[in-house]
Amino acid sequence: MSSLSDADSQCKQGDTICEIRVYEQEVIIVPIFLLASFLVTLVFILLLHFCPEKVDRIRPQPSKSTSRRELRGIDAPPGINVLEHENIALDIPNSYSTFNPPKTYSSNNPFLPVSTPALPSDPPSQPFKPSFTPIVQPRELPRQRLPESFNLVTPLPLAFSLRTDSSVSLYRARMENRNVVLRVLNDSADATERQSFLGFASFLAQLGPHPFLPELLGVVSLRAPLVTVVEELENRDLLSFLWRCRQEHVDPPCEMTERRIFTMAKQVASALEFLHSKDLLHGNIRAHNVLISKEFTAKLWGLHGVYTRKNQAATQTDDPSMKKWQAPEVLARRPVSQTSDIWSFGILLYEMATLGEAPFAEISVNELLQFHQRGKGLKKPSNCSNALFSTIKACCQWKDQDRLSLVDLNRKLLAGEKSASDKPLKVSGTVNIEQYLHEAGYGEKNSYTVF
Repeated sequence: MSSLSDADSQCKQGDTICEIRVYEQEVIIVPIFLLASFLVTLVFILLLHFCPEKVDRIRPQPSKSTSRRELRGIDAPPGINVLEHENIALDIPNSYSTFNPPKTYSSNNPFLPVSTPALPSDPPSQPFKPSFTPIVQPRELPRQRLPESFNLVTPLPLAFSLRTDSSVSLYRARMENRNVVLRVLNDSADATERQSFLGFASFLAQLGPHPFLPELLGVVSLRAPLVTVVEELENRDLLSFLWRCRQEHVDPPCEMTERRIFTMAKQVASALEFLHSKDLLHGNIRAHNVLISKEFTAKLWGLHGVYTRKNQAATQTDDPSMKKWQAPEVLARRPVSQTSDIWSFGILLYEMATLGEAPFAEISVNELLQFHQRGKGLKKPSNCSNALFSTIKACCQWKDQDRLSLVDLNRKLLAGEKSASDKPLKVSGTVNIEQYLHEAGYGEKNSYTVF
């Protein structure tokens, strides 16, 4: 007989304890094991439903050799737009820094084609080839439905300069006592727009931190709505700031002095030098693409065009609203270089000196290249010093090799800041928006034939 039969035969009739010992595995161990497995599964399901970010932490990380990156975030309840009539909560660590900061920052009417003479026969500059490659992914911000972390969500004005395309909506919010801007991808966006949205966030992350570039705080990228969180600069874009400086008794107070022009210009030049150090051209430097903080710090934005050109291996765009700021070689579709940004920087200085006037207001977009070729340039504003105007002219030279380098530009800006006046600039009259759009070339088309 088996041992089980021997044990069974030793048990007296009615001896319950003896019978339990014999059948211990069937009566006790297996039920306890099944109960424990059920409880562990139940706890994991509850965690997955209510605390997905904790599940993410205990999941095994993908190996470094995998070729596909996994974007993780949190889910939103189906059919609910979390930006309408309720708060968004982000589970934010104590530090908002996305990066490890380095110690140093080293009218729609068509126009007839216009035939223009050839540009000077100087040796053409070499095409600018960006060599910037992605190396960093933006930090994922796990979202929880708690009101105290991310709240006071309100839409931003349509003209706010962080807008890049019609597929993105902008909102202002508070994130633990800090003003932030939410760039939210609309539900109607297609796969290409979603890829571009996340690609731009990755591009901002790979740029790394700089004191004069808006700070990317993180993204929510797992499911709709996709969100990019950027610091808010309370004085909005520089162009609207300049227009407010024309008004009297505005709240908050707003004034522009020549010294502040040089200071802000130094900050923009620092950001531009940072981009150039990464073999990136900005391509659209203008007051509308500079953001101003509450403390009047200038930060260079308009980076979506930089990302698009890098991603599409292009060096120039054909946006008619940019023509008045573009260098002659860009208008003529010639190879561009870093000095093309220096030309636009000179136009930016002119905007600041005139408190937001459109450059080359009397010249149509279709005649602009011929105007430059005849050696004509910007007129000196009435309240512009010789030092500031000489810097503008040195930036806006016809030949790209005659323009200031960034090193020389920084030197002139530093010298100008030391001797500049602190007297507020005054310009009579407010800006007529329709007139400005016409003078700035919005809605115009040009068709240059360059031989």
